[in-house]
This record gives sequence, C-alpha cells and structure tokens, in this order.
Amino acid sequence: MIEEFVEVGVVKELYRFPVKSMRGEALPEAHGYWHGLDGDRRFAFVRSDNRSGFPWLTGREVPQMLLYTPRYTQPDEVADSPVEVETPDGRIVPIHAAELNQELADAYGKPVNLIKIGRGAFDSQVISVMSTATAEALGESIGTDVEGKISPLRFRQNIIIEPFDNQPFVEERWLDSSLVFGSHDDSLRIRLNRRIQRCVMINIDPQTGEKEPAVLKTVARTRDNCVGVYGSTERPGMVRVGDVVKLVRV
Repeated sequence: MIEEFVEVGVVKELYRFPVKSMRGEALPEAHGYWHGLDGDRRFAFVRSDNRSGFPWLTGREVPQMLLYTPRYTQPDEVADSPVEVETPDGRIVPIHAAELNQELADAYGKPVNLIKIGRGAFDSQVISVMSTATAEALGESIGTDVEGKISPLRFRQNIIIEPFDNQPFVEERWLDSSLVFGSHDDSLRIRLNRRIQRCVMINIDPQTGEKEPAVLKTVARTRDNCVGVYGSTERPGMVRVGDVVKLVRV
C-alpha cells in the first residue's frame, strides 16, 4: 500500500482544556497520545443530582464557567502537575479549593464534585479539528461577535488549521483520511472520523460569558448542526504551531 501526502495547510493554533467547560490554554506545541492531547479535559465538575450518561457541570448550566482560567503549574509534567484556577474576579486558587467548589455549586444551585479522569472527560472522541476558514465563514453568516467575527475558541477545538485553499468546512472533506503534523520523526498522526454535532455551548462568548443564540441557530440551519470534526490518534507524537499539515491518501 502506497501512501500519498498532500500539504493542505498549517497549524495556526493549539489548545488544551485542563478542566471541562473552563477556558483553554493556548500552546506552542502539544503531545498527542491515545487519550488526546496531554492534559486535555482531565478534570471535570460533576453534578451531584444528575444520574444520566452526561453528569458534567458545563456552560450549559453555568455559562460563567467559561470565564474561569485553569492552568498546569508544571506544564512539562501535566500528568502529575497541580492545577490552579484564576477566577473571573482575578483570584488564583487550587483546583481542589473548597471555595472554588462552593462558587460553582452556588452558581448551579446544587452541590457539585470535582473528579480527575486519566482518560479525559470527552463528550465523544479525543481530538477535535477545525479550520480558520470555517470560523471566518460562520462569522460572515452570523454577523455577530467582535467586528462580526467568530473566534474558533467558541467551538473549543484542540487543533486550528489555516488551510492553503482557504475553503470553509474543508475539514469535512478530509473525513475518513489521516493528517500528519510536520515532518519530524515524532510527528503526531490522527484520523478524522466524523463531524461534531453542536449544542448551546457554542452560543456562549468565551470572552464575556454572554449568550448569542444566533450562533447555534445558524449552524443548525446551514450546517446540519455540525461544525468541526473529531479525530482519533493513529500514531502518538507532537504537533506544533507552524507545522505543515499533510493529508494522507492511499
């Protein structure tokens, strides 16, 4: 079997989200393993009153969660690193702090509990991808956000790619194919599996916590309620901002 590599874009931004539904960390590089990017969504708050298959406390219930900024204090050793959280009013507290738990419980109206999950608290698959062209096209359709633009951060994606052809939603054309990031011996390789079905989370402005219902309405009307694509790891490795992205064809 002979594989053909076609250069399709460059890695523009990388993000991991230490705590599910809180703000993400912008990274210059990241290591991807079988359970996604190291440190991604390893902590989550759980609603104590919920017994469903989706027990997480998220921006659906508490939109201001997106204004809390977690970070690993030892970013090179995230598996064992403590996590601290900057609150919307500027306080910095440990992730396990009782006052942080109480703040979120008060906002939700019922008790919540913090858990750590080695495999990550993912809604579905472990790596998410979208293009800058997709965000730009949605901004033009919706006509909202700062200067009419939609930030990719609203969609909480791990890997943001600037495509060479500048075609919106190009990542959907890459489904059922693989992507390799860079030309290094340790380059991450992932397979793109399916579109990401969206919910009200994308209505929440990640900078202000305010809701803009037009975002989800536009995505539902024009994109069958889907934006971005999910991927799974085929070969663990590194992905770096500036890496050329190669589409693998067989």
